[in-house]
Amino acid sequence: MFRINRYMQELNNPKPLGEKQNPPGPVVIWNLIRRCNLTCKHCYSISADKNFPGELSTEQVFTVLDDLKSFKVPVLILSGGEPLLRPDIFDISRRAKEMGFYVGLSSNGTLITEDNIDEIESIGYDYVGISLDGLHDTHDMFRRKQGSFDEALNGMRLCRDRNIKVGMRFTLTQDNAVELPQLLALMEEERIDKFYLSHLNYAGRGNKNRKDDVVHQMTRDAMDLLFDTCWNDVKEGRQREFVTGNNDADGVYLLKWIKKRFPDQEQHMRDVLAQWGGNSSGVNISNIDNMGEVHPDTFWWHYSLGNVKDRPFSSIWPDTSDPLMAGMKSNPRPLKGRCGDCSYLDVCGGNTRVRAHQLTGDPWEEDPACYLTDEEIDVKSSGARVLNTPYVKRTKYAKQV
Repeated sequence: MFRINRYMQELNNPKPLGEKQNPPGPVVIWNLIRRCNLTCKHCYSISADKNFPGELSTEQVFTVLDDLKSFKVPVLILSGGEPLLRPDIFDISRRAKEMGFYVGLSSNGTLITEDNIDEIESIGYDYVGISLDGLHDTHDMFRRKQGSFDEALNGMRLCRDRNIKVGMRFTLTQDNAVELPQLLALMEEERIDKFYLSHLNYAGRGNKNRKDDVVHQMTRDAMDLLFDTCWNDVKEGRQREFVTGNNDADGVYLLKWIKKRFPDQEQHMRDVLAQWGGNSSGVNISNIDNMGEVHPDTFWWHYSLGNVKDRPFSSIWPDTSDPLMAGMKSNPRPLKGRCGDCSYLDVCGGNTRVRAHQLTGDPWEEDPACYLTDEEIDVKSSGARVLNTPYVKRTKYAKQV
């Protein structure tokens, strides 16, 4: 996750670079349920409005919570499907909060209503993220349900009015990129303090629809708009948050934005961004799915590292006998092509490995969604580098959940 506002604040008020503080454990994004009342076009879990047998019971979830706490996991993002369809979601959330986790709720927003907002408020969620994929018609088309925009916006307003930190989430594609300025205007109008832009990732229905991924120039235009908006906020003393995910080239592109406007700050900001280090899937970002399978992040559902029903998360996560995890946790990662030759590997960390894997069967090939040119990342001969690292065929990586 790339926190634009954090780096804009540093750009505005630079400070000496301190020692890097590594989190005590990984963030866990936990898909507690696969059932959903919507069938979104870009859903990575390919959810549906039906029950999926074999999901973790309440007792099993509580056992995993105890293990995660002992493993020093600091953050839980409770997701789905639609997590509010799980009958025990508030019991799980309340227990997690009592244990001291930072607890976020990732919802489509349509089920946040006047009937349950009191209980949602009582939980004390640290953050509620609600997706809007464009304005009315575009959002309803993506979500495949008429009226879902109005329901999601109502859920956002209910959270805002109860002083629950709520954010607007947006997945950028060719079909909705043109509406990003209007969504930012809506954020302003509705007094929403956080905006999260997710680049389209190739997984689940997002993989099937990857032909709709925005062309690189659209991505650059979107990032320029976010950078300019966030910078104006910082200069005006506003505290809104702007965050992106699923394309760590954003950090490199920010450096290019800085070079054009504040060239004297480029080296300092390069050092700051290198300390961030880019992609942390398999290191500081993890995922548990509805069946208990553990993945390097939420877009690796086709690849299981183990199941928490059989083995504690605290044993699965550090295990580098798995070849994918060995590569993820290595520094630098065994990258090929443009990513292997990139001069900004320290900033982006090789970007999102699942896209390379979905397209080539090799997780260490270059990320096709990097939107910077060879010249911008100082690549001399694109694709020429071949590393002496083991290539594992796609069939060996496809451990089906």
